[in-house]
Amino acid sequence: MLERAGSGAFDHALHDGTPLRMQWHFRETSRLPVAVQTWEFPPGGVEGTHTHHSYAPLDELYLLLDGHAEMTVDEQRHTLRRGDAVLAPAGSAHDFRNTGDGNATVLVIWGPPGQPIDWSAFASGRTAAAADTSQH
Repeated sequence: MLERAGSGAFDHALHDGTPLRMQWHFRETSRLPVAVQTWEFPPGGVEGTHTHHSYAPLDELYLLLDGHAEMTVDEQRHTLRRGDAVLAPAGSAHDFRNTGDGNATVLVIWGPPGQPIDWSAFASGRTAAAADTSQH
């Protein structure tokens, strides 16, 4: 299956934030247990501080694809560069903010928390574990 960039994109505001351009990738066809979206924030755009409460606990992973941004998770502020990722676990108060002069594009993957998967059966999983200096 192929989905073209911008296919089905729409304008949307999240959590009392500013309107952004969103594309929900394979919304009707993916069997992954997560939502995969691309969000494009205009300069100064914000998601809006929010928490996913117990009625719909969600983990969210944010990966900055382009631009300059800042993300706050439980009052800890992170300045993001292209390629940086932030995890907002279920129950954490978090917000994404475009701090640059141009658009900021972020890949957001979200879904209900579960147990980590053991990827060690895959060669890339073993190589990633060996390269992970945070574990040594």
